[in-house]
Amino acid sequence: MRRLLFLGTLLLITSSCATEKLNLSPLSNTFSSDSKSVDSEDSKSISINITENVNASEITNLISTFPKFTNSAVNNEVITLKYTLQNYLYAIAAGNTSGKNKTIKNLEKSYKNIQKLRRYLKKDEDEVLNRYLVRLKTNVTVIEDSVNGKK
Repeated sequence: MRRLLFLGTLLLITSSCATEKLNLSPLSNTFSSDSKSVDSEDSKSISINITENVNASEITNLISTFPKFTNSAVNNEVITLKYTLQNYLYAIAAGNTSGKNKTIKNLEKSYKNIQKLRRYLKKDEDEVLNRYLVRLKTNVTVIEDSVNGKK
């Protein structure tokens, strides 16, 4: 019985690691069709290939693995943040500058609301939330810098 449990666990770990390596982003299939339709002559369009961007990939992974917290207000604001992040990635993939700017404002508002609500969490939950927020903010900043031409 132990041998079967060990082999099952080993198989699960190996297959899950192999699956993660194959697809960089869960949203990559939708972005590839949208990015081809972007008009390259539009001077206000965004020039970033979202399907090959590591930061966009990490954002989608963070969205899908975001934990639940004991505070329902924090959970509701996290849902809003995740929805806004998805819209941000869709706007970039579509080359929609005004949509991107609108979602950036919504991201900032949601981020600030979560920062205010963090004080109601336990210390370990607050640390986990902080790690996720820092990684999200870093990846969005890197994408924004590449979109705005900063290197």
